[in-house]
Amino acid sequence: MAPEPTTREAKLIQYLNEAYGKEKELETALKAHISMTSRDAYKKRLREHLKETSAQAKGLERRIKQLGGKAEAVNLPGPDVASEAAAKVTAAAKKGVALAQGPLHAIRGTGEAEKLLKNAKTELFNEFEEIANYLAIEELANGLYDRDTAKLAREFRRQEERMAGFLQKLIPQLAKQVVRDEVPPRERKPATAAATRTATTTRTPRAAAAKPKTAAAKKPATRTRTKAAAASASRAKKS
Repeated sequence: MAPEPTTREAKLIQYLNEAYGKEKELETALKAHISMTSRDAYKKRLREHLKETSAQAKGLERRIKQLGGKAEAVNLPGPDVASEAAAKVTAAAKKGVALAQGPLHAIRGTGEAEKLLKNAKTELFNEFEEIANYLAIEELANGLYDRDTAKLAREFRRQEERMAGFLQKLIPQLAKQVVRDEVPPRERKPATAAATRTATTTRTPRAAAAKPKTAAAKKPATRTRTKAAAASASRAKKS
């Protein structure tokens, strides 16, 4: 009979199992997203990441076994009877959620670009969660002098960071495509901006037309002042 994991090993197993559960969950979601994607570059990157995700799950499973644990999607430390039973229930629940998400993701949005945008947002959310998982595992392993686990977590974290970087560049492209596909050009600017432009255009001719009147109105006053000055000069000479 294998010895029970130590407290140190049990804590590492706990966090490795959290990451393992997430990777298994995302395998199903990625398969659904790949089937929905028509963009060649996007589909290719998702397929590559699905391979990475499957390899990560296998790597985590191996490391958990090396530490004396059992790979299950559950946040419990030891492989005792109670944790095994809870692990089965939790793993089944997580698998059910992942399977349900696939069909739900397939009906997202009103158009193709919007479906892809929503998928990419979900993927990026998951990438950051995975990055957090591996960052925590890496530092936990460093604190427990487990170089093998730290190295594994660091490698997987970098894979997730590369995928997150890809998605951060893709999402703005998809958002712009949604605008082009689903919003008519004449409605892309707010109505208030259009009203302001119309009001400005309307006021400008009126202002231009009012200027000659003002200038014309000033002319009589100018002539009156000139006549008054001439009369004053004439009286001064007579004196």
